[in-house]
Amino acid sequence: PSTLITQTTEYALRAVVYLADQTEPKTTSAIAEKTLVPAGYLSKVMQGLSKAGLVHSQRGLHGGFVLTKSPEELTVLTVVNAVEPIRRIHECPLGLHGKNLCPLHRKLDDAAQAIEATFGDTTIADLNQVPKSRKPMCQFPLARS
Repeated sequence: PSTLITQTTEYALRAVVYLADQTEPKTTSAIAEKTLVPAGYLSKVMQGLSKAGLVHSQRGLHGGFVLTKSPEELTVLTVVNAVEPIRRIHECPLGLHGKNLCPLHRKLDDAAQAIEATFGDTTIADLNQVPKSRKPMCQFPLARS
């Protein structure tokens, strides 16, 4: 488990990374199977991504979810902010220093800012530019030897 992002955020990223590689809409159960995310939990995550406008759901026989943006223009930060935004420190949480942060809170906010910058500079396409056997957060059939 990651300490930088929540489980919900990781599940959202897994789903988006998986959908970025698909040419047809995928159902929640198909996404859950490939990303190893519990289907009930994933359903709520997909609702959040849909509400944020990052995925679109299609009903019917060939229905399912598709991304609304290309993987090249969709950043990790956009996905993170859609489900659980990174919390920045704009004023002393203890009410002692106002906007003039103490060294501890300044360093914590600097770290959050660095994470935002890294996530903002990383697209979903960047995450998928690896051999299929190393695709992040998704389960693919193993190649037979």
